Amino acid sequence: QVHLVESGGGLVQTGGSMRLSCAASERTVRTYNMGWFRQAPGKGREFVAAISWTGGEVDYAESVKSRFTITRDNAKNTAYLQMNSLNPEDTAIYYCAGASVYSTAAEAYNHWGQGTQVTVSS
Repeated sequence: QVHLVESGGGLVQTGGSMRLSCAASERTVRTYNMGWFRQAPGKGREFVAAISWTGGEVDYAESVKSRFTITRDNAKNTAYLQMNSLNPEDTAIYYCAGASVYSTAAEAYNHWGQGTQVTVSS
């Protein structure tokens, strides 16, 4: 069973930056494709970013493109989400997830973290 643990969330002002980390419990995650999703209050879970297991392919939601960067360090079994130029619309619970296939759809991911809260104040 793969366990994913997010960290790095918190409170930040508009225009600020934050880096989320997603640490995996097993080395097998090195071959997983990783994704970040978020869920704002009263809304459904939405795709944020994805990275293939080699790191050679990445995708972003239009709303975060050019502001967020997804990376991974397979030696550390960890994926990251660097978030810049944050605004209140980015406020949400952020989840990392792992999948054996590369996808931007939440349904493709079968391993999920517990989520970390990101709050952007205006």
